[in-house]
Amino acid sequence: MSSTDQALAIEAASAGATVVRNHYGSTLARFAKGAGDFATAADLAAEKAILDLLRAARPDDLLVGEESGRSGAGDSGRRWLVDPLCGTLNYAVRSMLVAVNVALQAGTQAVVAAAADPFNDEVFWTDGTAAHLRRGGTDERLVPSADSALVDLNLDPPFPNGEVFHAARILTDAGFTARFRPRVLSTTLAVTWVAAGRRAGYVTDGHELRDSVHFAAGIALCEAAGCVVSGIDGRPPHSGLGGLVVAADERTHHALLKSIENQRPA
Repeated sequence: MSSTDQALAIEAASAGATVVRNHYGSTLARFAKGAGDFATAADLAAEKAILDLLRAARPDDLLVGEESGRSGAGDSGRRWLVDPLCGTLNYAVRSMLVAVNVALQAGTQAVVAAAADPFNDEVFWTDGTAAHLRRGGTDERLVPSADSALVDLNLDPPFPNGEVFHAARILTDAGFTARFRPRVLSTTLAVTWVAAGRRAGYVTDGHELRDSVHFAAGIALCEAAGCVVSGIDGRPPHSGLGGLVVAADERTHHALLKSIENQRPA
């Protein structure tokens, strides 16, 4: 059992990734969650594997799983946010673009976080100070870069700021199309790729993303790597309109905010 929080986050994300990988390609029961969303048996099994590890190692911590909700005593003032399979629809149609996210928060700040790619044997992790990629047992520092000019857009609903912002409308902005090339990954794996220099940016709508089981790990990784992180109005992602804009550098962040601002009614 891992002795440090950092090692435990990596171990837990890796355990979930192993379950996801082992279930891939099999016929999976689906469990409806409403609004067209669903979980599969792989989501449930991966979450159980992660929570069992965390519960045994940190019995006083609160655990928050996407599928099972809150559990644990919660006496320590710490909580683990677990997304066992981000990209369930991708996975269900046998697309390998998924992530397993684990983040530990103390107060409103992520202390450590890990996001595992089950199919590339990669774990993106942070100790809250720097961000790294573990691959083949070796760690390397994550270095953001805008060189790819690729920006991932989350086009999935809900759209709480629909009156002033739709990610799809960025595709019609001349400033965006002159500088960037859009991608739609449909999983928060895309957020980790900004930290790793594989994407120039990422944009989504939404509320309270910093405390979300889906986004907490990716945001923590990007902030530790030195990315520029804000809401769609340029304010901290837990305030203002919400949403999320993650950019490899200030120049890219400014350009993305400008494309978002261009959508607003005169």
